[in-house]
Amino acid sequence: MTGGVATSTQGSVGIVEVQRGPHNFFDESGLSEIGEALVHFDSVANVRAVVLCSQGRNFCAGADLRGVDQHILRRVYRAAASLFTTRKPIVAAVQGAAVGGGLGLAMTADFRVAGQDARMTANFARLGFHHGFGLSVTLPAVVGQQKALDLLYTGRNVDAGEALAIGLCDRVATGDPRVDAIGWATEIAESAPLSLPAIRSTMRRDLAARVTAALDEEATAQTALLATADLREGIAASIAKRAPVFVGT
Repeated sequence: MTGGVATSTQGSVGIVEVQRGPHNFFDESGLSEIGEALVHFDSVANVRAVVLCSQGRNFCAGADLRGVDQHILRRVYRAAASLFTTRKPIVAAVQGAAVGGGLGLAMTADFRVAGQDARMTANFARLGFHHGFGLSVTLPAVVGQQKALDLLYTGRNVDAGEALAIGLCDRVATGDPRVDAIGWATEIAESAPLSLPAIRSTMRRDLAARVTAALDEEATAQTALLATADLREGIAASIAKRAPVFVGT
């Protein structure tokens, strides 16, 4: 995914755009690039808030699992952990699918603006896998424990309307969610530049530590399932767009 992340500014808003459309699958290098872009904007004095967005049909359809083993998984999650420690407020613009790890990526932001076509899914169990990207922490933090369990156990799709109702997104755009996200980030950026990172640090003080611990546990659980027949069946069924037939092995 080298070269797959671009940065720009619009007024006092920094824009981090993933450019691996149409589906914007991520891998270790891609997450590292996103983290580097966010760290870059931390050092740009006139940038006070950031929009995380992507080109193409889908915000992010998840991780690129080709050739993944336990060592790669842990490196991927080390890269993911870095996204929770930056200092500027982040608004994510979510169009189309935010699936699996793509939902995890959206959850690194402070806020999510969904498009009318948004589809947010923690589909890991439907693949025969365990969830990752710190969703053990971030998902119940925004929708509550019971709703998080529902989404993780069923792996069902959540449309924009339900996402707004349960708190999975914060606003639904009438048009392009990027436009609304930039507008919201611009409003945030009107606040004092020293206050914003201080408030974010206080409000998210223990989040990075909790996510880091969860990422390690999630990676262990995922590693245990990597070689299972159910995971192979889940991926094959997803590609074929059919219902999976799991056997528990």
